[in-house]
Amino acid sequence: MLDLKYIRENAETVKENCVNRGVEADVDLLVELADRRSALITELNELRQNQNEMVKNVGRERDEEKRKKLIEESRAAKDEVPKKESELHEVEGRLEEEQLKIPNITHPDSPIGKDDTENVEISRWGGVPEFDFDVKDHVELGESLGIIDFDAGAKTTGSKFYFLRGDAVLLELGLIRYAMDILIERGFTPTITPDLARDEMLVGTGFIPRGPEAQIYSVEGDDLSMIATAEITLAGSLADEILDESELPIRLAGLSHCFRTEAGAHGRASRGLYRVHQFTKVEMFVFTTPEKSEETHAEMLEIEEKVFQGLGLPYRVVDICTGDLGGAAYRKYDVEAWMPGRNDFGEVTSTSNTTDFQARRLKIRYRKDGGRPQLLHTLNGTALALSRAFIALLEVHQQKDGSVQLPENLVPYVGKERIEPAR
Repeated sequence: MLDLKYIRENAETVKENCVNRGVEADVDLLVELADRRSALITELNELRQNQNEMVKNVGRERDEEKRKKLIEESRAAKDEVPKKESELHEVEGRLEEEQLKIPNITHPDSPIGKDDTENVEISRWGGVPEFDFDVKDHVELGESLGIIDFDAGAKTTGSKFYFLRGDAVLLELGLIRYAMDILIERGFTPTITPDLARDEMLVGTGFIPRGPEAQIYSVEGDDLSMIATAEITLAGSLADEILDESELPIRLAGLSHCFRTEAGAHGRASRGLYRVHQFTKVEMFVFTTPEKSEETHAEMLEIEEKVFQGLGLPYRVVDICTGDLGGAAYRKYDVEAWMPGRNDFGEVTSTSNTTDFQARRLKIRYRKDGGRPQLLHTLNGTALALSRAFIALLEVHQQKDGSVQLPENLVPYVGKERIEPAR
């Protein structure tokens, strides 16, 4: 959530930022509601103060007629208080509703653009592989290798669900441990989180848990939703807490299932594992001081690159434009791996610096040298989204005989050098 004081003092800047990010938000209404709230708080304080003074005057007054009049005035003032409180409650509710629509301020170096077509490539690693045989995509490979079963997923659960079988299970487990070892070496604490979270935690991290535009599965009749990423539960784990600066940074490596409705996701680009309703992810999450957040963001991108370099997967890094940032991100980078089946790059990881946006919503603060509590910064980044990693790994490392040669760094984790076609 953006600071209300900042919004009121920088309304034009906030309006411009909303336009650049393609967000519909009524900044003028928000400022009007904030002013009305301030006025109501003042009126309420004056009413209570006057009422208290009247009560004292009643006790001091000896003239019976004047005393009766003071009692009537005191009762009238007392009746006015709940009316003002009700109005204040309504205004505060509308104010919060409007404030939640305002996105984070954008890093000055983030490219301005309307959607992902205007993201800016900033670097590449590895050469695009050339094949002397007809390339299969991961759906064909999954079938011929006997390791990915979309039909069983559709039968038992629905489209965009799948079963992993045989070597795919070993591959997923191996990839998880491979990523975790890299993160542990960098000081991240392995954490397995719940797959459900209270709706307030989703709102706190910038996700919409309910409504037609939500990409979240919600539990009917409860305030729980299935998480789209462990970012939600990792961030929420410190809600309402005040930390000491000496405890920071806190670096967590979250392992969880992720659930997304992927409404409207169709076409060849979304084929197979690229957009699914459930997948496993290893997520980086960091709580740190404002002074360290940009440095930490750069490190998290470097870790993501190390993960994919170790898997021998060519990729490019893109700086995400304003229209594709999402509400919470101050700045965001995506890593897009080469996917031969698409003959194009596809997003495999992202990392975002959300500054104090989530911390303000979740009320996560820290003390510096015993001083007043202040908001810390939060950052998130994908170490590995297993479904997307499968696509690039199977397609890039496929062999002419139909097998998949596993990268050297992964062999100790999977226990074999290649995945052979099903017999």
